[in-house]
Amino acid sequence: MSSKFQKIFIRVIAVLLALLMVGSVLTIALSTRAGATTKDELKKLQDELKSLQQQQKDMKSKINSLEYEQSTIVAKKEVLDERIALTSDAIDNLTAQIGQYDILIEEKQAEVEQCEAAEAEQWEKYKTRLRAMEENGIVTYYAIIFEANDFADMLSRLDMISSIMDYDNALYDKLVASREATEDAKAQLEETKTEAEGKKVELQDAQQELEFQRNEANALINALENDIGAAQDVYDQMEKDESQLKKDIAKAEEEIKRQNAQVVGTGSFMWPVKSNIVTSGFGSRNTGIPGASTNHKGIDIGGTGYNAPIYAADTGKVTIASRNSSQGNYVTISHGNGITTTYAHMTKYVVKTGQTVTKGQVIGYTGATGVANGPHLHFEIRINGTPVNPLNYFKAGTYVKK
Repeated sequence: MSSKFQKIFIRVIAVLLALLMVGSVLTIALSTRAGATTKDELKKLQDELKSLQQQQKDMKSKINSLEYEQSTIVAKKEVLDERIALTSDAIDNLTAQIGQYDILIEEKQAEVEQCEAAEAEQWEKYKTRLRAMEENGIVTYYAIIFEANDFADMLSRLDMISSIMDYDNALYDKLVASREATEDAKAQLEETKTEAEGKKVELQDAQQELEFQRNEANALINALENDIGAAQDVYDQMEKDESQLKKDIAKAEEEIKRQNAQVVGTGSFMWPVKSNIVTSGFGSRNTGIPGASTNHKGIDIGGTGYNAPIYAADTGKVTIASRNSSQGNYVTISHGNGITTTYAHMTKYVVKTGQTVTKGQVIGYTGATGVANGPHLHFEIRINGTPVNPLNYFKAGTYVKK
């Protein structure tokens, strides 16, 4: 084999090996880039949480500034409900962040495994080279020089030795780089795990705070039995909200007729929550106001707990998705032919005005917003604006009266 051919052959081999090592490093770099989307989503959620936390601070200041003697029970309960809603949103945000962290941890774990595999590959190549050097002996380099036939041959051999040494150095550098990449990936994995654990602690604290806030809001309503004046204020406000609700339903019905976009339901209703316990029936009942009673416009379904799904009792169009001080977050659905259903005291609703919903579709989640001292669903059926007993539309055995 001529010295020129040897030189070319060695350089080709060195280039091919270098390309293999670069390929391993590129694989690690591409896997790192794949986590960019998850990090962006996480940053967005973190910014949203900061905004929610600031709103919570503002709401706390508002609560502290509300003097009990200068405001009604209804107004204070409404502010407490708003604070609860912000805490619930913060919990949703933290839960979403933890989900993103779980994805990021999986990506980082995969990245660590890829780095370890690349490092192991580089180490095997380096060991193979060391073994070859040991077998051939270090003196081989000297033999290559001193066994040259002439000065030109020696220069050619020196060039060959330089190429081999460059390859050896590159091999070592790639091994060091692979090791550093592995250590960096492991450090990032541990950092991500630590951040995720921190968010879980935040979530636990937020859930405890939510429970405290709910108890505070419920205690406010329970205190009505010991304060006749405050109870009368609540009663008056409920009457006002009832009158306004009736007007809002009528207005929405007229708008639907004007648009010729009325959605007609199936004509039969499904039970709107999974619990079948009726805690308060339709008609006259004692409200806790001494010497007074009111006409309950619907039924209360208890045993749901917080955040149980609420289903549209029939197909129809959402005419109202709003809140007021008495009913809290509520939704009204038109089913055509003057028939509407209303779902009140929701933690939150997930539909909007004008939206068409199908029978059994989730429209919100149970809660205790408005004048309520515990999680339940207030459910109404109206015919041309007049409340009717919802239980008349369900077979015996569908529900249990408590």
